[in-house]
Amino acid sequence: MLLAEVAQATQRLADAGVPSPRNDAEELAAFVHGVKRGELHSVKDADFDARYWEVVARREAREPLQHITGRAYFRYLELQVGPGVFVPRPETESVVGWAIDAVRAMDVVEPLIVDLCTGSGAIALALAQEVPRSRVHAVELSEDALEWTRKNMAGSRVDLRQGDARDAFHDLDGQVDLVISNPPYIPLTEWEYVAPEARDHDPELALFSGEDGLDLIRGLERTAHRLLRPGGVVVIEHADTQGGQVPWIFTEERGWADAADHPDLNNRPRFATARRALP
Repeated sequence: MLLAEVAQATQRLADAGVPSPRNDAEELAAFVHGVKRGELHSVKDADFDARYWEVVARREAREPLQHITGRAYFRYLELQVGPGVFVPRPETESVVGWAIDAVRAMDVVEPLIVDLCTGSGAIALALAQEVPRSRVHAVELSEDALEWTRKNMAGSRVDLRQGDARDAFHDLDGQVDLVISNPPYIPLTEWEYVAPEARDHDPELALFSGEDGLDLIRGLERTAHRLLRPGGVVVIEHADTQGGQVPWIFTEERGWADAADHPDLNNRPRFATARRALP
């Protein structure tokens, strides 16, 4: 019975243009029935909960899956999310994976890491978890987002601060091994092309950044240069349409070396990296 309902819900979500209808139909069924996705077959016909169709209707209207279930998965983390905070995306996982490899290659005993525009805390928490002796600091501007960040970081060892990423952590100037950020990078001119889940539900502060989408990244370039020790690395996510543009912000004239773009799992340019030049 439940699997038949899931199949019907899958079709409804597909007709509504939801990008991953089967996945979402199963996640919603598992959420409503209090089981894991792999256990859906164990739910008896008599135990079917009609509230399933209520949450399917919400997803059909393009409310984010993560807002309905209240949770988002990121690498090895389960995070609390909802209105007011940016929902972490799978493509950011490869950004973090590159950063972890870069930090390990530095062979620093207790690497100092800064996450700018931390949002839900996904990046900072993943780094703290997967680089065990790291000292991780994170900053977020939005009070609405910080309500979720604080929930996710409760009991963690991440140093969380509220403030503007462009003017944060002056106490760490010149000491940081890795600066990482998933900043807002959507051009204001692209508003109508943004998926409804993001456009209508993610905070605008986390999405848009000037006419070409690069306004904040230009500011973060200066912040990263100020924070990093010589030889330290910056990693910044950007839109796949901005490949080639972001590395040009990190020029030799501004004190950078080895600026490059990197692809995501779909082989589209997704993030840029650079190394603070040695004196």
